[in-house]
Amino acid sequence: MHLVLEYALADDYLQRRAALREEHLALLRAAHERGELLMAGALPDPYDRALLVWTAPREVVERFAESDPYVVQGLVTGWTIRQWDVVVG
Repeated sequence: MHLVLEYALADDYLQRRAALREEHLALLRAAHERGELLMAGALPDPYDRALLVWTAPREVVERFAESDPYVVQGLVTGWTIRQWDVVVG
């Protein structure tokens, strides 16, 4: 089973992310090393969304989102978790 965590990004996301980027990336890398997170990245043109693909239980994904500095500091204006039924790959 895969879960997709989708972030809605603030209008000034690109201008504000530098101060929080290393802490955010450290959390992503740690989740990836534990085998919970498969991939993550922002959708450009415009930078208004980001997608994070997980193999972890929903509770793990929720805890990540609630502690992510991008969420805590308002760079993420909203987030959702949805199951993704992968048919190829």
